[in-house]
Amino acid sequence: MTKLTRAARKAVRESLKLKTTDRFLLITDTGSLEVAEALAGAARAAGTETTTCLLPESLRPVAEPTELLRLMVRRATALAYVLESRYQEKTFRGFLVRAGRASGRVLMMPGMTRDMMERLVDVDLGDMKRFTRKLVRILKDADEITVENPRGTRISFSVKARTWVSSLGDLGRRGSHGNLPAGECYTAPVEETFTGRVVLSLIDDKLGPGVLMFKRGRLEHWSGRGVKAIMAHIGEDKTGRIIGEFGIGTNRGARICPNMLEAEKAFGTVHFAIGDSYGLGRNSSRHHYDALVEKATIRVGERTIARNGRFMI
Repeated sequence: MTKLTRAARKAVRESLKLKTTDRFLLITDTGSLEVAEALAGAARAAGTETTTCLLPESLRPVAEPTELLRLMVRRATALAYVLESRYQEKTFRGFLVRAGRASGRVLMMPGMTRDMMERLVDVDLGDMKRFTRKLVRILKDADEITVENPRGTRISFSVKARTWVSSLGDLGRRGSHGNLPAGECYTAPVEETFTGRVVLSLIDDKLGPGVLMFKRGRLEHWSGRGVKAIMAHIGEDKTGRIIGEFGIGTNRGARICPNMLEAEKAFGTVHFAIGDSYGLGRNSSRHHYDALVEKATIRVGERTIARNGRFMI
């Protein structure tokens, strides 16, 4: 059994927890086919009815799903998204998450590579789970969190009464959705408290650096070529300019790289997202774009819990 095969087996059996009664839909593209084939093989070995949908380059980017694909998603009890990440397809991804959760559970793996599967999926998650839960206990219901970094980030906000989600690879329950590799905790900041400057090194995938300026939860000014491309895609949709997420990476094996799927999990990084809050805040949007902040110093009230990307807890 190869490293890739073992990782795929772990994703299918321990994360999605596929059963013989499941209807598994796997959506992929030519660039991700090696990973998708491993996942499909593991699902078949588990005795699960498995259907794959291959999106050729001639159909990319996908703005809206076809009617037939909508029907398949709504009939599936488990769904995996294994495609190269493209910001123009966020509306498509949003549909898959919403519809997939309504009928089952969703595993999102945008930009997943064989190397990432082998390094970050077939691993012991025990230490990561313990640390992430400890971090959430400190952050939960904080009246004021401040994030700074040497490049000029300075943002403060409250998470009072907001629910936290720990992405720890457990996607076996109906209605759940998350990523592999795992390793983050996140929530939605209280919108009207979110004011300041975010200096990012990466936004979505392969785009950055840039600057985001917020006032009372609304993005008012921005700069950077990658940010400008995303803002042009958002256009006049005001829901795409509202803060939707604050997250912290807790995976010691993840690296800071041009792939947001891995970079946002890197130990000690922070990420913010504009757009949809996944039901954790008040903003609902067809958009959701993550922005990575490196070497973050994080304070909860007067307590410093991370300095320059190194945890102090």
